[in-house]
Amino acid sequence: MTASRYAAKPWLALLNDAQKAPVRPVDSLVHALRRAAAATPERTFLAYFDGRIGYREADELSDSVAGHLAARGLERGDRVAILLQNSPHFVLAVLGAWKAGAVVVPVNPMYKSGEVGHVLRDGEVAALICSDRAWEGYLRDTVADSPVRIVLTGCELDFQTRSDARVLAFERLPRAADADDLTAVARAGHRPPEGRDPGPADIALISYTSGTSGTPKGATNTHGNIMYNAERQRTGLALPEAPVYFALAPLFHITGLVCQFGACLNSAGTLVLAYRFEAGVVLDAFAEHRPHYTVGPSTAFMALAAHPSVSRDHFSSFANISSGGAPLPPALVERFRAGFGPYIRNGYGLTECTAPCASVPPHLEAPVDPASGTLAVGVPGPDTVVRIVDDRGAEVPFGEQGEIVVRGPQVVPGYWRRPDATAQTFPGGELRTGDIGFMDEQGWLYVVDRKKDMINASGFKVWPREVEDVLHTHPAVREAAVVGVPDGYRGETVRAYVSLRPGAEADPGELAAYCKERLAAYKYPRQVEILPDLPKTASGKILRRELRSHAQESR
Repeated sequence: MTASRYAAKPWLALLNDAQKAPVRPVDSLVHALRRAAAATPERTFLAYFDGRIGYREADELSDSVAGHLAARGLERGDRVAILLQNSPHFVLAVLGAWKAGAVVVPVNPMYKSGEVGHVLRDGEVAALICSDRAWEGYLRDTVADSPVRIVLTGCELDFQTRSDARVLAFERLPRAADADDLTAVARAGHRPPEGRDPGPADIALISYTSGTSGTPKGATNTHGNIMYNAERQRTGLALPEAPVYFALAPLFHITGLVCQFGACLNSAGTLVLAYRFEAGVVLDAFAEHRPHYTVGPSTAFMALAAHPSVSRDHFSSFANISSGGAPLPPALVERFRAGFGPYIRNGYGLTECTAPCASVPPHLEAPVDPASGTLAVGVPGPDTVVRIVDDRGAEVPFGEQGEIVVRGPQVVPGYWRRPDATAQTFPGGELRTGDIGFMDEQGWLYVVDRKKDMINASGFKVWPREVEDVLHTHPAVREAAVVGVPDGYRGETVRAYVSLRPGAEADPGELAAYCKERLAAYKYPRQVEILPDLPKTASGKILRRELRSHAQESR
């Protein structure tokens, strides 16, 4: 890459010594597990309601899963799809697959049969590990039209006895005759195969993009990609020794897998799991386990702040809280700090760069751009170069908008068996993110919006994020999302969808007028609709695609 203003890395002046220091991670999380099991064998690795699994036990359980998979014919480099929520089953399945030399394919449990079938066929998946309810419900038929030849199922009632009805309100099913039981396999004492330990260049994950536009593609995250970010998290977050992480983000999503599971294991910490997000369950877990760190989408923090039993004490143990996966409105950051104490630090990353490529250092607060009101997502790390380029790929000056491109040790080598898509998205090994943003002269990065989400209203560009940030400052608004809808006169017009805070009242006209007072005439929403909740992915991103479809149906 030719020398440039961005290659000079002005952000280095904002990093502390720990963040700038070179890192030398171990080869993989398998090696990190063995290191922790040798050093602190009895320390709790996984806390699941009232269940506890120590490091030595987790090492032995995942050894047994690996041995079983190898005995069933799984070979080095085979793909293992894992479709599970945040429970010990997910962690043991991932580690067992890696110990068997396999590539893990995390699958969103909210996927329907057709979506799962695409992943199984595209990834040429040899083994599937899923919940017993999903297997009996729809996956048995899905697998029939796929390369899968090995199936393990788990019941998430295992590894705990509390069975909190708010999230675990289901019955144990009879053991399936055509699938092996994951818990029984883990406890069987199988020995792992020899000579299959992964190296940094080996593919660890095929992470399929969410598919919000087009057919999902599989990003090939290597063990080296994962360990770089896990080590940067360990050295850069300023957490205490033996930190307690709460898994707020789903582990099947790259943020949860790297910034919670990976970073916690690499730090020999304790990972608290609560199956899936339910605000009351999460707050109870905060009070019980006193975590030091969590990361999640802004929508999760909105839901926690709105819960009737929330208090400042729920957040008193945290040394650091991060937000990622969905835009973080400045108004939420200040409202959260005023109500509960912690400052939520923004972050930015993609599946294709193995979660974070920019974050807010633990000793700093992110600035807000005075012109647009956009909160900075952070600064890159010392080994990463983030540039802003125009449509021709030429750099733009600091402060000007363009596409964000990323080069660094966390960027994946490409997409699984998609050479054309790889060449288009990773020219010269640099990730073209498809996000529009800008960087100031200090090195703070600001994300404006997705390139494809820009609204063209009478020839003027409208970025949904700017309108959403204004809506979030209204005292009645809990969530907001803005989309462009066809308009016979303007080409496109701005339509806003909001949900309200508990007990709050507002009408569409009031919200439109509120925006009109604070935005240029072409930006404010001509149409506002109030919904009980906005549609989201399992990782907390609001689905603008569904809102556009809703707008079309309304017309």
